[in-house]
Amino acid sequence: MGFVAVGGWPCVAWGDATPGASVGTIRFRQLVSFPGTRALGLQSGGSFPVARGLLTFVPAAVIVSRSWSFFFMDRKSIFILIACFVLLMLWMPLVNVIYPPVRAPRTTNAVAGATQTPGKPTNPPAAGAGLAETPSISMPSGTPAAVWQKPDAPEQLAVLETAEARYTFTSHGGGLKLVELKEFPETVGLKKGQSASGKLATINHNAPLPLMTLLEAGAINNGPPYTLTKGDGMLRAERVLSNGLAVVKEFRLGTNHSMNVVVRVENRSSEPVRLPAQELVIGTATLLDPRDTGQLVGLQWYNGTKAEYLNESWFANRTLGCLPGTPRSEYLSPGGSNVVWAAVHNRFFAVIAAPRENAPQMLSRRLNLPPPTKEEMAADGKLNKTPYGFQTAFLYPAQALPAGQSVEHVMDLFTGPKEYNTLARLGKNQDLAMNFSAFFGWFAKALLLSMNGLHSYGLSYGLAIITITIIIKLLFWPLTQASTRSMKRMQALQPEMKALQEKYKDDPKKMNVKLMEFMKENKVSPMGGCLPIMLQIPVFIGFYQMLQSSIELRGAPFLWARDLSQSDTVIEIAGFPINPLPLIMGVTQFWQARLTPPSPGVDPMQQKMMQYMPLIFIFILYNFPAGLALYWTVQNLLSILQMKLTKATKGGAVAVVHAPSGRKKS
Repeated sequence: MGFVAVGGWPCVAWGDATPGASVGTIRFRQLVSFPGTRALGLQSGGSFPVARGLLTFVPAAVIVSRSWSFFFMDRKSIFILIACFVLLMLWMPLVNVIYPPVRAPRTTNAVAGATQTPGKPTNPPAAGAGLAETPSISMPSGTPAAVWQKPDAPEQLAVLETAEARYTFTSHGGGLKLVELKEFPETVGLKKGQSASGKLATINHNAPLPLMTLLEAGAINNGPPYTLTKGDGMLRAERVLSNGLAVVKEFRLGTNHSMNVVVRVENRSSEPVRLPAQELVIGTATLLDPRDTGQLVGLQWYNGTKAEYLNESWFANRTLGCLPGTPRSEYLSPGGSNVVWAAVHNRFFAVIAAPRENAPQMLSRRLNLPPPTKEEMAADGKLNKTPYGFQTAFLYPAQALPAGQSVEHVMDLFTGPKEYNTLARLGKNQDLAMNFSAFFGWFAKALLLSMNGLHSYGLSYGLAIITITIIIKLLFWPLTQASTRSMKRMQALQPEMKALQEKYKDDPKKMNVKLMEFMKENKVSPMGGCLPIMLQIPVFIGFYQMLQSSIELRGAPFLWARDLSQSDTVIEIAGFPINPLPLIMGVTQFWQARLTPPSPGVDPMQQKMMQYMPLIFIFILYNFPAGLALYWTVQNLLSILQMKLTKATKGGAVAVVHAPSGRKKS
């Protein structure tokens, strides 16, 4: 048996295929076609030429056609399909077990006397890529390397507070060490009787360096600790070096989790000083909570045209997306003086630094964060044992600093939740940090704005999701109504269509032509049942994208669900979570499948298999956010209601235009 793909997604034909007498030819011993599809002219006993090198042998034959129709499957094919699906779902976990991720070596982010020398960035711009010429920025190198040296003096801390957050500054590095968000807990209790951890959500927690640390290979890193001076809503950090240089940092708090930051290097000596290339650390993307797996931890940067998003998959650099590859440790943005802003983030919180003048380049490093202690692991076995983060910095080139002059970097810094309206008001397209990307991002944004609008009128977020689902269903109601009626007509036409199939069973190509003519005369289409589903897929994916990053649903309760952004676990049995909403969704899908008229020409085996497709959806969506399961459940219930109403509507008699009789021409 062999496998050959002809055409493209989405339709599959199952049959037995054997190589023909000549290389590059497939001869089909059996090919069962479906009404309305010519199968590219293939038929039982026929052959099809295949380009050399495109034939791969597998246990079953599959032919992918460009036609919008489906084909029969025998029991063996069904078993193979289910086995392939299960393997597909378990592939990534199996790969991570067989080939565990390689821990990236610590590079120049090490502390306390480390002596590593930073390597060359792993993604230099390709020659002739049409990008702006990269400025001459030599990475800090030599001995000593650009490694932050922890001062010997005791660490001094200073705290500033607003109604929204608590900011802790440190004399070691003269930067923002920790941000505690007063309005958001670290964790949300998911099960009944389970409370939150009592801790606040944090930014830059367990990161090796504070925000706005200035790194370079000269005296700036090796001087005394900073002197912290608090003012009215501001903090000044200053360090005076022995060579006459002074580093001054000023932090002025604003509203909506924003602040203005000025980092200035002053030459207070009477001689010019050569400044080496510098890194200004904007922050480290850290885990949302101790159990976070890090799948949504990443970084972004915006060049004025588009935002580039990177996460663990880029640094892991797996072959074909799953096989082990050579891990990358650093990312260097291409181009020059085109970094409008850069961000580090987890699922719900972000640090976004937007310099007043575009930064020359952005550098990010993957680094390992401190693992949980043995005591912490003993108390909670679900903690992430190998936490990691992405330390990100702006790069500035080496330059000569004349006597009495200074070099200054001014930027707006946001450290808070990823609320779309707040980010949109920052002024430089920082709302792109929501990662509402590509085509489906438009739907995600529209759904989020609609949900927030309904919530502003007093509806809970759960009721807002239900209301949006009803509105979407009403918008698609006429199309779905026409589709349901078309399916009923197709069901009524099945005897005539089966007669045509029997009449032309020895000539599949002609049979398909006759069936298409028959359906056209009776004004039905095999596409009728698929189109409403296809149109609702962008809404479903948009909901999923929205739930991946929208802070609004975090901790939003509905019925027994404590957090619509997480699964609605009510209890665990032997470590297995019981999530009612996906189960209810599966029941409604079973109910809907029972009410759906069968497509013409589908044999009982395939029809039975389609009725059990909800089991696959339960498996896929079981641990997805409860808000997504709520949307799909309400959608199913509304579809069932519409089917009931359509069935009860009178005047559903179908006038059949009979197929022309006569003998089949030879």
